[in-house]
Amino acid sequence: EVQLVESGGGLVQAGGSLRLSCAASGFAFDDYAIGWFRQAPGKEREGVSCISNSDGSTDYADSVNGRFTISSDNAKNTVYLQMNSLKPEDTAVYYCAAGLWCSGLLGYAMHYWAKGTLVTVSS
Repeated sequence: EVQLVESGGGLVQAGGSLRLSCAASGFAFDDYAIGWFRQAPGKEREGVSCISNSDGSTDYADSVNGRFTISSDNAKNTVYLQMNSLKPEDTAVYYCAAGLWCSGLLGYAMHYWAKGTLVTVSS
């Protein structure tokens, strides 16, 4: 069974940090790019970051660039999103997803999606 299981969400004050994890199973993890997406209340889903399986290159949304870092531990089939200097506008449900390419953070190329983990950043 294909699974993407997230952990690490929660409540944090502005300026704080959280580290999200996305553990994959049931598919060839090394053949897939892994992206992070988020959806805030009343807003459309947006791409946050993505890491390519081919060369490990990374992509970030302008809104998080310099604050968030995506990384991959292939031995653990796990991708992480380190989120620093969090802002209230980062509050959203965060989803990791796997696809054959990062697709410019648009998400349409993602085959598998996690259920999401809530990140709440208080003022």
